[in-house]
Amino acid sequence: MIERTPTSRKLARVVVIGSGLSGLAAAHRIHELTASSRQPIEVVVLEAKDRIGGVIWTERVNGFTLEGGPDSFLTNKPWGIDLCTRLGLTDQLVETDSSHRRSFVVRKGQLAPVPEGFVLMVPHRILPILTTPVLSWRGKLRVLMDLVVPQRVEDTEESLASFVRRRLGREALERLVQPLVGGIYTGDPNDLSLKATLPQYLAMEREHGSLIRAAWRQQSRDRATRQHVRHASGARYGMFVSLADGMDVLPRTLAAALPPGTVRTHSAVRRLSRNGAASPWMVELLDRPPVEADAVIVTTEAHSTARMIDMEDPGLALQLRAIPYASSVVVNVAYRRDQVQHPLDGFGVVVPATEGRSILAVSFSSVKFPSRAPSGTVLLRVFIGGATQPGLFDLDDSSLGDLVAQEMAGLIGVHGDPLLLRIARHPRAMPQYILGHLDHVEAIRRKLTKYPRLFLTGIAFDGIGIPDCIHAAETTAENVFNSLANPASTAAA
Repeated sequence: MIERTPTSRKLARVVVIGSGLSGLAAAHRIHELTASSRQPIEVVVLEAKDRIGGVIWTERVNGFTLEGGPDSFLTNKPWGIDLCTRLGLTDQLVETDSSHRRSFVVRKGQLAPVPEGFVLMVPHRILPILTTPVLSWRGKLRVLMDLVVPQRVEDTEESLASFVRRRLGREALERLVQPLVGGIYTGDPNDLSLKATLPQYLAMEREHGSLIRAAWRQQSRDRATRQHVRHASGARYGMFVSLADGMDVLPRTLAAALPPGTVRTHSAVRRLSRNGAASPWMVELLDRPPVEADAVIVTTEAHSTARMIDMEDPGLALQLRAIPYASSVVVNVAYRRDQVQHPLDGFGVVVPATEGRSILAVSFSSVKFPSRAPSGTVLLRVFIGGATQPGLFDLDDSSLGDLVAQEMAGLIGVHGDPLLLRIARHPRAMPQYILGHLDHVEAIRRKLTKYPRLFLTGIAFDGIGIPDCIHAAETTAENVFNSLANPASTAAA
């Protein structure tokens, strides 16, 4: 039996595949638009697993709040804050603690502070660069040469590593930029496209001829802006915020805002098909009757989407499978405070690949957000795997626990057994924005023009951060709504 669209009520149906943040944000936006218009649309969200939220995974145990996925989001892009405001979650927003807003980097097995003012790949201040133990004198002088290094003449796409070597030198790349960027993209900077990952730095070079000079000019503008907003009203937040009761409050609130029965778990999609260009989409499930849809939004990983579309369009499926992914592990581990020798006077540690260690980074969760752990305890999040260490993802839980214990003992002086340990695995969950990624995504979108009512969104295409994810999903939802509200214009397009 096919679950058909209820044509007797002239009600269009949109099926959203995936209940991660992209899927739920898209469904919620359609629901908002239908509530404020005369165009009723039914939304069905299909989720293969037994829970919603995708990579957002929160567990609360013995007073600890454990995050298996992202634990916060950026505020310099407005879409995360805006969605929380519309959902009534502003009272849940919490900033990182103001006491220790710095990070460390491993240098010859020891922790050294990341130079103050060094943000991803831009030194905003000179003195911390000159005094840091992270770089040799040769490396420090090479960073300062950014002020005189000429712009690149070639117009070809450049890797992140090539750009940093050219502007700041090899040592800055290996000792600072690679670990800082690797903690975000879990990728190899030699493979990552600068234009696809951090295009703002290309613009800084193009407009100012130097990253350092661009940073100085930006600081001047920021001072003027701060002077202007000092007397302004309204909430202002730090660079990162989280939700007081855990990040899964966001997907749970999105799902709760939808009509009852909208989200269906245990609903794995087998394939998408249709009988002709004018026919509805048929969403075939593994163990349930198929669902008919006037439009479909797919928010799953590109390789999962490829499997669903393979029978309908093998060429499109092939292009989707060509997007590479990395697997990673997040280990939450808690100790008594007296089990940790390091003062933990920062937010965490990033680990350069040149150190030859088995972890990417450590986040001091109970320092960033003190409410995440009971008094007298420490909560850490350890990141393992990624594109640079793919084999570590396959370790069993016991081996991962041993690895974490060894690394924490060596880096921050942990001794004794943990109070708790939880492992969250993310198999093939992080798309790699390698050289050619933007052209590849554009080719996929050209293919999609053959299917006016099939939409793809998610972190494979438009950015990996939570605000970017929300923005892309809501933009997609608005396009879907407009295509159903104005079918004539869609057909003409």
